[in-house]
Order: sequence, then structure tokens, then C-alpha cells
Amino acid sequence: MAVPPDGQTALVVEDERAIRELIQLHLETAGFAVEVVGDGTAALRRLREQPFDLVVLDVMLPGLDGVSICRRAREQGPNRAAAILMVTARDTEADKVLGLESGADDYIAKPFGVRELVARVRAVTRRHARDDAPSAPESTAVLDRGALRMDLDKRTVTVRDAAIELTKQEFDVLHRLAARPGSVFSRNALLEAVWEDDDYVTERTVDTVISRLRRKIEQDPRDPELILTAWGVGYKFADAG
Repeated sequence: MAVPPDGQTALVVEDERAIRELIQLHLETAGFAVEVVGDGTAALRRLREQPFDLVVLDVMLPGLDGVSICRRAREQGPNRAAAILMVTARDTEADKVLGLESGADDYIAKPFGVRELVARVRAVTRRHARDDAPSAPESTAVLDRGALRMDLDKRTVTVRDAAIELTKQEFDVLHRLAARPGSVFSRNALLEAVWEDDDYVTERTVDTVISRLRRKIEQDPRDPELILTAWGVGYKFADAG
């Protein structure tokens, strides 16, 4: 796999040859160096060996399903922060939520048009290519909120003195909330702040990221103490005062 000058690499995980070759063709046209894999077991092995800028991941695969692969990639290895676009033949709300909660950045259902595929790829890769440090309302590079500590320069998080691994979107959403404890952010406000002009994300995306965050930082995700719901409005970080 020859890497282009801008360093963009992609792994396409799809067991249907025609679809795999179609995705490969258009990603290469978009400037990616593309590697293709046809089964889940081989895909997970490559994700543990090699970092990629983009992973296009089918849900239904022989060997190991895409949701399991996504979860394992997010847990450890060189692709914890890679842009992941999930592809599936099912387009129900439950399937979308499952894909997003596993750690995917976006979700596209078959059959899809080439223009939609390219637009979604550009959206997720643009999102990951942005400056890693979000604009901070505070002058300090370290944010302390009781049990939570965020180092904004290193993009590290500790909760109750335990290191927590977060994706880029999880970190940015948490920072946006924790920087202004007690202030309520609507889902749309969080979308505009974290995802900016990405057209293919919805308010449901915010809910899934919040759900993932709570599983990682709350002692009891069903009874959160840090990230609170403002019913009918959005979310806020607990006001220690």
C-alpha cells in the first residue's frame, strides 16, 4: 500500500467484492492509499498492526462482525482515534445507535450512492483532521472539576485518578461541558461546537456520544453524577458550587 504525499490511508473491510472494489476505487480517486480486507478476523489483525486515517467497516462480516471490531479497535491499539465509517444493509434506528455506540463516527446504509459515500468520508476525515485542541473558554491548559481532570494540551483525561481513553468527539464534548459547569447545552449547540459543518450527523449522534462518555467516566451510568441531563433541553456538567 503506497501512501500518498498527504499521508491519508484507508482500510476497507467489506466481504462483498463488488462493493469493496467500488469503495476502493472512489477512495483512491479521493487521494487515499487503500487496503482492502474481506473478513472480520483479518480486519481486526490489521487494525491492531497498522494505524489508518479512515476505516470503512461493514457490519455483517464473516469471522467477526463490524460492531465487535469497532469496539475492540476503540479499546486499544493504533486505531483508537481513527475515523470509522460503518456500512450496513440495515437502516433501522436501533442499528444506527448500535453502530454509533460501538465507537463509529458515522453510519451509511446500503444501497448508497457514490456521492453520499464520498461526502460522508470527507466529513469524518475532516472532523478528525481539525485542530485537536478545541477552543477553550479558560486560559489554563488543565481543567480540574473535582473527580475529573483534563489536560487540554496532552488531551488526556483522568477520573478519580484513573486514566480514561476517549475518542476525539468524546473528549471535545466532555471539554465543552466541563469548561462551563452548570451551563446547559442543547444537542444542537453541541453539534455546532464539536461537529461544526458536518451535514451527516444528527442530534442522535450527541446522545450516543454522551452515552459512551457516561459508561467511561460515571460510577453508575444509569445514575450519572458528572454529566447530567437537562430534560427537554440537552446536557450539562454538574455544578460543584
